[in-house]
Amino acid sequence: MKIKNENLTFFEGWLSIGVNTVLFVLKYWAGITTGSIAIIADAWHTLSDSISSIIVILGDKVKKKPADAKHPFGHGRAELIATLLIGVFLAIIAFTFLSESINRLQNHRSITYSTLALSIIILSVILKELLAQFSQWAGKKINSSVLYADAWHHRSDAIASALILVGIILAPYFWWIDGVLGIIVSLLIFYVTFDILKEAINPLLGEKPPEKLVAKIKDICDEKTKLPLNIHHFHMHRYGDHTELTFHIKIEGGISLEEAHNIASDIENSIRSELNVESTIHMEPSA
Repeated sequence: MKIKNENLTFFEGWLSIGVNTVLFVLKYWAGITTGSIAIIADAWHTLSDSISSIIVILGDKVKKKPADAKHPFGHGRAELIATLLIGVFLAIIAFTFLSESINRLQNHRSITYSTLALSIIILSVILKELLAQFSQWAGKKINSSVLYADAWHHRSDAIASALILVGIILAPYFWWIDGVLGIIVSLLIFYVTFDILKEAINPLLGEKPPEKLVAKIKDICDEKTKLPLNIHHFHMHRYGDHTELTFHIKIEGGISLEEAHNIASDIENSIRSELNVESTIHMEPSA
């Protein structure tokens, strides 16, 4: 089955919801029957993947809405907001996981895992890593930050389950293994949360244009005129797939306003066609 690029986010979201809901039921049941706080917390972590996938679907739907009078730059930042919400969900899960694990150690509680619990955890590791690989591939294919975030969410769950798998093997020898693994997994989730939130917050706060982009723009400017240009004062704003860029150009004061306008228009058109960036140039006379 071939999936169109514009449908990848929608497909990934519903696939994630289906797989994670099934894994949640299996893990939660295994956690209750064994009394493992690590498995129960991991089950809720898995369910949070389903919640985040709902956010992914809604964010993608809003992102695709065309520009309107109130949102002249489109709705692309809905994806960044969705990414922020995923990060918040991860942080809540990590904090709950951490506090529950510390409580387990304080009460010196040990557990005994069953063979069925072992099988469920192995299944979870395999399925969640496959979901992570698919989300990462889809995110790269359509350049989606929210799919990259969801991939990390899936992978953090796979790693958490893998650590629990180690705990199942070592549990007969160390009573404290369940609580310690809970702490390790919660710290892992906190780290992933920080990375996801950073990637979403930076564009919202405003970013410095990448050096490669600035260099390419300077090359385009040199191609469009032989006049010496002083290019400076770059400002970039990203709205999902839509990028707005403004910068200043100092040019010889002897040319006419029409000539300056034509030079700016040629440069703006080239930037649009070559870099898919909407630019606005402020022309200044050289001192």
